[in-house]
Amino acid sequence: MTQRVLIAGAWRDADAPAGTFRAVDPATGEETGPAFPTSSVADVEACLAAGAAAAVALADVHPARVAAFLDDYAARVDADAPRLAALAARETGLPVEPRLLRVEIPRTTGQLRQAAEAARTWSFAHPIIDTRAGLRSCFGPLAKPVLVLGPGNFPFAFNAAAGGDFAAALAARNPVIAKAHPGHPATSQALAEHAAAAIGAAELPPATLQLVYDVPAAVGLALAGDARLGAIAFTGSRRGGLALKAAADAAGVAIYLEMSSINPVFLLPGAVAERGDAIAEELAASCTLGAGQFCTNPGLVALVDGPAAERFVAETARRFAAAPPGVLLGRGVRDGLEASLAELTGVGARVVAGGRRPDGPGFRFSPTLLATSGRTFLSRRAALQREAFGPASLLVLAADADELAAIAAALEGNLTSAIYSASDGRDEDLYRAVARALRARAGRLLDDKMPTGVAVSPAMAHGGPYPATAHPGATSVGIPAAIRRFVALHGYDHVRDAHLPPVLRDRNPGDVWRSIDGRWTKEDVS
Repeated sequence: MTQRVLIAGAWRDADAPAGTFRAVDPATGEETGPAFPTSSVADVEACLAAGAAAAVALADVHPARVAAFLDDYAARVDADAPRLAALAARETGLPVEPRLLRVEIPRTTGQLRQAAEAARTWSFAHPIIDTRAGLRSCFGPLAKPVLVLGPGNFPFAFNAAAGGDFAAALAARNPVIAKAHPGHPATSQALAEHAAAAIGAAELPPATLQLVYDVPAAVGLALAGDARLGAIAFTGSRRGGLALKAAADAAGVAIYLEMSSINPVFLLPGAVAERGDAIAEELAASCTLGAGQFCTNPGLVALVDGPAAERFVAETARRFAAAPPGVLLGRGVRDGLEASLAELTGVGARVVAGGRRPDGPGFRFSPTLLATSGRTFLSRRAALQREAFGPASLLVLAADADELAAIAAALEGNLTSAIYSASDGRDEDLYRAVARALRARAGRLLDDKMPTGVAVSPAMAHGGPYPATAHPGATSVGIPAAIRRFVALHGYDHVRDAHLPPVLRDRNPGDVWRSIDGRWTKEDVS
């Protein structure tokens, strides 16, 4: 029996599906779970029509009801966490303990609750009142649905029907059309079932969330290029993201992309001499955590060549070689990793450790360490910045400090970049030169810390310059900033108080910070 899609508040059979598919257990390579439909244009059209109607209705809903939905949804997921974690583990190969049950599900429900609080307190609205000019403005709903396309590596925290993009779009009172990742369809279905129950309990429009599991590429591009959408959030490959962007741009639809990132780490000479073995341990642990399947995995490490660097390379290679092959998310991830490594070695990188697919069932790959010279990197900078998604990293050995700074200046945009420097201050001049170059090339800069891991904090910047993302001023993690991707600036000119949204009326709707005549205050308009 083929599973049903969620459209217009009802679980129903897909309309003229283009085919069916089943999830594959990455640990065994065998299909698991029931069949799911690949939706045709008929399902997509139904989602767009229902989503457009729901968007108008949801924009008129009081934020407190949206907050109640998000809180209720989080509670339902927490109560069902053991079953959900086991389901996701079968579809992704990720471990139940601690990854899914103790880390990712709590992060997911925490995001939902943070979004609920933001909706309740209007923290994303940025209300500005100018009494002398008779003008008032705030951020408000798009009044159009938001399309969310989730990745395969975070079945909960970035799930199209439950993750950070979903929570941010709903906090701004926009309905979501969720296109699940086909790597974990049953997990997405289970989450959407909890969401649908919470939507009904909060009496929100039935199409507040709609779910399809997969669509043909041409249908996906047509969906991205439909002007009935208010915005799109995508996490995935650069190739896929740019194709969607071209379609969205042609229709004037805002699209927020998280694409490829090699997250460069710079090890300054003093740090390598001072604690090279400890840094090698950190690097190996970071690159192999979760089989390297994080968007913040350190894919490039640059340092100045010399005796201390040689010791560092040897120690890092030893640790990579000793690490067991990790389970990858699927055949596509494994094949993509192999293709990336082949391209890197074809343009001047050499394999120092790993680089092979082990025998046995499922989709695994040995942790792989590559190396090249700074001169080679600078001469082939575009090709050597290819992301190898998985447990792989490229060491770039610069001839001297000047070449190290030149490598930093040659990088593309990334989500993160880290610098390790000596504790006694001997690296400070080089630190400033490298940091100056990296600041324009990374969304988040770290000192003495590997970039793997993203804290769910209002101060988090999980974005960056192109090609890491399409909007360097946006973040997909961190409330309220993440919500502001899915809002419109609503201006009011000499509008009567009763006709204004509550956050702009003379009376403060409740402990909300507002700018009144240039002063941030929680007072009423006098």
